[in-house]
Amino acid sequence: MPALNTGDTAWVLAATSMVLLMTPGLAFFYGGMTRAKSTLNMMMMSFITIAIVSVLWVIFGYSLAFGDSGSAYYGAFDLSGLGSAVNELTNNGGVYPIPLLAFAGFQLMFAVITPALISGAIADRTKFVAWGVFVTLWATIVYFPVAHWVFDFGTKDDAGNITGAGWLAALGVEDFAGGTAVHINAGAAALALAILLGKRVGWRKDPMRPHNLTLVMIGAGLLWFGWFGFNAGSALGANGTAALALMNTQVATAAALGGWLLVEKVRDGHPTSLGAASGAVAGLVAITPGCAFVAPWGAVLIGLIAGVVCAMAVGLKYRFGFDDSLDVVGVHLVGGILGCLLIGFFGTHTVNSVGIDGIFYGGGATLLGKQAIGVVAVLAYSMIIAFILGFAIDKTIGFRISRDSELEGIDVTEHLESAYDLDSRGGASGGGILASAAHASPKNTATEA
Repeated sequence: MPALNTGDTAWVLAATSMVLLMTPGLAFFYGGMTRAKSTLNMMMMSFITIAIVSVLWVIFGYSLAFGDSGSAYYGAFDLSGLGSAVNELTNNGGVYPIPLLAFAGFQLMFAVITPALISGAIADRTKFVAWGVFVTLWATIVYFPVAHWVFDFGTKDDAGNITGAGWLAALGVEDFAGGTAVHINAGAAALALAILLGKRVGWRKDPMRPHNLTLVMIGAGLLWFGWFGFNAGSALGANGTAALALMNTQVATAAALGGWLLVEKVRDGHPTSLGAASGAVAGLVAITPGCAFVAPWGAVLIGLIAGVVCAMAVGLKYRFGFDDSLDVVGVHLVGGILGCLLIGFFGTHTVNSVGIDGIFYGGGATLLGKQAIGVVAVLAYSMIIAFILGFAIDKTIGFRISRDSELEGIDVTEHLESAYDLDSRGGASGGGILASAAHASPKNTATEA
């Protein structure tokens, strides 16, 4: 049994704090992309997710994701909480010299931000209480089991035997920090809810411009910073793997930002700040699963591909007629799929001894096939269950606010507050600061709010 390593522990604790910061960062990012009359509600959807998932995680979420039930599909449903874990070390496919509570806290932040990502697809029109119910059910039925599939590498005993690993982890699907469990998972659920709730009033007629691009840029910056904890922290130690993940995260994000802006310049004639923020997030999403399995040159190409493809993919909602308010599908679902599959081409054991060589390193299509299985399994499960849950909520307490409430502004009708004091009455029932019209046209495939 290894002794506690204070350096590794310090890094995981710091990374945990960085990943928590990503959810308020997401609130800024999404909040700036909505109209002024929806800003607070959008931000509150992220903050209530922190509250709900944190409590669920301690009660049964961690055990359902990482408990050893002997099943490849779900962990142990243990209501005793994490109290007995205070003096234990982490055992996840092997013993790590960090406290189990540090690992549990780190994984909690992944569980928090994943459902929060979904909220951007249903901005402006979702009942706040219904959202809370959905988060509770979706986290329990979808996220916790999927986290077990992907992140649980089993419990290793003194004889070296491993039991209880998740089926995708045991299969050899490479997902270092959550391309499947986080981004495809959230993106698929976002697509299901966007279809279920229907289009916003005035969609494609009203430009629905982002009201505050400054908030968007602040949010993107916080996400970028926190993502180093997200990816490099997944090494669970201050080591070379963490350094590789950090470097790959940086260069992929930079390349994606440039790729998105290039598409805007060629297609629209103007690179935009919204495009820069969206491109950065697309790169962060795409490099997440492979950040510790590809060389830095591969990370650059993965980022560039993600920036270009996601910039074009956000226009799919107009072609297929679903109102994904803040392009969760185009960025997180498409970016997550790209990132997972591209490991099958760029993956190499030369940078990580536990990795498998992809096609470009002579490894054939074996790894690509495993990655595809992971993509399809998580996408299908999340989308189907999210649609069923959303349908049940809609038919019982109702999921969408009324037309009149939507027109008046969801901040006022749901929270009796407004983000800005725009007149002497203190209301912000409409209007707001108009942002650049660069993304306003339906023919324009950049992010709308």
